[in-house]
Amino acid sequence: MENTTGLRESKKLRTRRQLAATALELFLERGFDAVSVADVAAAAEVSKPTLFRYFPSKEDLLLDRFADHQDEAARIVRERPAGRTPVGALHDHFLAALAERDPITGLCDHPGVLAFQRLLYGTASLQARLGHYTDREVELLAAVLEAESVPPLTARLAAIHLVAVRHELGRENWRRLDAGRSADQAHPAAVADADQAFGMLADGLDKALPIAPAPAPAPAPVSPSASASAPDSPST
Repeated sequence: MENTTGLRESKKLRTRRQLAATALELFLERGFDAVSVADVAAAAEVSKPTLFRYFPSKEDLLLDRFADHQDEAARIVRERPAGRTPVGALHDHFLAALAERDPITGLCDHPGVLAFQRLLYGTASLQARLGHYTDREVELLAAVLEAESVPPLTARLAAIHLVAVRHELGRENWRRLDAGRSADQAHPAAVADADQAFGMLADGLDKALPIAPAPAPAPAPVSPSASASAPDSPST
């Protein structure tokens, strides 16, 4: 039974990936608005009802890949090292991602990534739907902050600012590449922008958000000799 369930889930995942890949190919070839859901379903050889079981909207066919990053900010803050603030942890991570030319930072000039971002930032309905994924990022990050005893309103306001900065930095990096600069050429300016943006947040948020505590020390082990020399408990 367990094996059957695993096979079923694997098949669903393959179908989902096939639908997303087919849709992306059509969108890049013809433009997002020129491709219908029926076109994608026909190209993938599935029915429209089947497609909608996997993706609730046409926009989600393209944006669903953002779901893999929805918990990223929350995870970074939750797992930050002792002594690091949430702002500092997200700043460090963004700088490392810039150095790796991670597409999520906007600083990736791979042709496929550039084509995807051009489609994303050039289509109004995709921009509107992207807000659905951003809202979930904020919700997850706010929950992590609340778990550290940050008041709910403060946690949500902080999460909104932190998520917005990450997204706007990515958009600005994309603008640089779209204007013809390479990722290597744009990297110094991208780092400077990240330092400034997270620095602006740190001036306010570091006063309201907790520093990660140091892990509690492990209890010292009791040696066998110490146990042997301990006095017996008094008898009752």
